[in-house]
Amino acid sequence: MALYINHNLYALGAANSLRSHYSAMGKSIQRLSTGLRVNSAKDDAAGLAVREEMRADIGVYQQGVRNAEMAMNMLQTAESAMAVIDEKLIRMKQLAEQAATGTYTHAQRQIIHSEFAAMASEIDRIATSTEFAGRKLINGELSTNAYHWSTVGGWVQPGFGAIDPSRDLDADGEYVSNFGVKIHFGTGNQRAEDYYFINIADMSTNGLFRSIGDPNVLAADKVSISTQHAAQMALEQLDSAISMKERNRAHVGTMMERLDNTIKHLIGQAENLQVAESQISDVDIATEMTEFVKNQVLAQAAIAVLAQANALPSMALRLLG
Repeated sequence: MALYINHNLYALGAANSLRSHYSAMGKSIQRLSTGLRVNSAKDDAAGLAVREEMRADIGVYQQGVRNAEMAMNMLQTAESAMAVIDEKLIRMKQLAEQAATGTYTHAQRQIIHSEFAAMASEIDRIATSTEFAGRKLINGELSTNAYHWSTVGGWVQPGFGAIDPSRDLDADGEYVSNFGVKIHFGTGNQRAEDYYFINIADMSTNGLFRSIGDPNVLAADKVSISTQHAAQMALEQLDSAISMKERNRAHVGTMMERLDNTIKHLIGQAENLQVAESQISDVDIATEMTEFVKNQVLAQAAIAVLAQANALPSMALRLLG
């Protein structure tokens, strides 16, 4: 074995090994302290790119769940108001039945009609005052042509063509009410996948009695029980109003069920993406700890060998002595 004093090649080799082991130990310490296998692009460039896309989708799905939950709360508010309107309509029909019999005088029917009119006014007050986050819900503002009632098919949704900005968007770029409330929950902007519209019919007396006579005439002037004949006509008119209200309330119920299914689906998608993201990003603690201990032992061995290698050049001095 040659002896050199200008270059200690053995020590250089041991030092390089020690540097490598220290670098591996540092990477293991970083992974163990953060819990992540991929802490920067150099750890796994392709894995980092896929992970960040997954994280973006996970965040969007989680926000989509919150959006759908807000829509659910909105529909629950509307449905609760409809339940009160239902009580008022039932009371109005009871009063109409009472006034339709011939045992009451005209003056007595006027008294009955005053309560009847008060119930109608209360329906209008409820329809006007029911709101969620500043949006009126059942006064007709959300009543759109996106859904209509078919006596054959029930609630149906006609197809939509290309969006016409002059008709479907206002000056601020917001959708106008002919599409209803847009509930967005997906990662893109495709109607078939990422959002749908919620519509709530007009629950005021004008909306409930809109099929009676001239639509420009107020419901209070259409429906009356001040005379026996009017009370008898009111029974049929109230049947129609109650039927319309129940159809609209049923529609709200179906939308609530749809939102509930949407929320479950979004939660499942977010959960599955989190599992996949974890497999890419998270560190296996047991495996990484094994690597850390291995590199720690190798570093200790390299230090010991480096000390011996540094002593080799001193052996040449004995030949000079």
